[in-house]
Amino acid sequence: MFSSGSKIMVFNIPGEELETRYGFIPGFNIRTDLALEAHEVVSARGEIEGVLSEKEGDEDITIHRVAVTTEQGAARMGKPVGNYITLEVPGLRKKNTALQDKVIQVFYKELQRMFNLNGRESVLVIGLGNWNVTPDALGPRVVRELFITRHILKLKPEILGSGYRSVCAVSPGVLGITGIETGEIIRGIAEHVKPDFIVAVDALAAHRMSRLHTTIQVSDTGIVPGSGVGNRRLAIDRRTMGVPVYAIGVPTVVDAVTIAGDSMDKMAEVMKNKSPQANVFAGIVQKMNLEEKRAMIREVLEPFAGDLIVTPKEIDTLIEDISLVIAASLDAAFHPQIASEEEKRFTDTINLHKLDHMNQDLPRRGSTLMPQGNIPGGNPLPQRNYPFYKPEDHRYFNPQFQNNPPQQTNQGSNAGAQGPVQRKPV
Repeated sequence: MFSSGSKIMVFNIPGEELETRYGFIPGFNIRTDLALEAHEVVSARGEIEGVLSEKEGDEDITIHRVAVTTEQGAARMGKPVGNYITLEVPGLRKKNTALQDKVIQVFYKELQRMFNLNGRESVLVIGLGNWNVTPDALGPRVVRELFITRHILKLKPEILGSGYRSVCAVSPGVLGITGIETGEIIRGIAEHVKPDFIVAVDALAAHRMSRLHTTIQVSDTGIVPGSGVGNRRLAIDRRTMGVPVYAIGVPTVVDAVTIAGDSMDKMAEVMKNKSPQANVFAGIVQKMNLEEKRAMIREVLEPFAGDLIVTPKEIDTLIEDISLVIAASLDAAFHPQIASEEEKRFTDTINLHKLDHMNQDLPRRGSTLMPQGNIPGGNPLPQRNYPFYKPEDHRYFNPQFQNNPPQQTNQGSNAGAQGPVQRKPV
């Protein structure tokens, strides 16, 4: 559904034009669902009052944390008051299983801290999007890979034992398929299931091509389905659902007009000193305001493609990989038993890697017989105090693990029998 975590807002910011559009940064002609990109754009003009941010990471993963603490900050950012965590992992677009394991480990900790689980809370996971459209199929794909436990805990709890929470999930489709607002479907399910909180997973729209399928965002502000591509739907948040709603999203599309506008600016910068004629062109482009640029680009594109949205050609593989990473992270965040067993398997992987360096006869890292990329070890990123808006105890449950799910009970027709569940590894 290409959704945004922000509700529709009308802000009158001094010195800037009135902003009333979904998915756009107030005062800027930039469409994005990422709080990180909104913060980058707005903070370029100076510090944003009511917005806290920090960044940490290593050569593989960078974590950005943005906390919008006041309504003034929300007006500047175009995002509701709340917390936004973004993982940037450029290597995710490559088939790198070792890096995927590391992302799962880091993302799991961020989810655990965001959810602040400390009991036997029940969870409803919503896979938003249209499963018939590959760039919009992230939510349904994640739901397909999740370990679902609600029915087992209700019928045969002794099969699982301790260390598992009640998790149920649904992919409600989109308005064009069902004829029903997605928010109405979810609200009806939530009234019956009565979860302690809801996690919604959806595809997002980004401002920069480099962030497609390399960025994962999680927020505690809910989500507005369809807003990333200009389709206003009923918001899915605490106000409409009656319970906390967390949103997880990955950018899968970029507005073509935004790409063209950025290209014009870069071309003008490059041509500025090429020749007098090129300098004149650069001056004209740089004097145009955002609306003039957008109107001109739309005029050029409209006869050919209309409002064009761009996605990578390898979108099917990217969606499959990132959905497995998100599902594995959610499984570990929800179920302490899975995290515990994964920790042991992760440790075994680290020991195998150390043995490889000690034994000259075994294949070295970088060979075709060993995983490529960084083998995660220990805690991949440091633990720190964070500027989260709500004064809650967001502590890390800090296991070390790789995504190789534990043996569970068969959920098929013989649910009462003892047997392993077969799951696709990342």
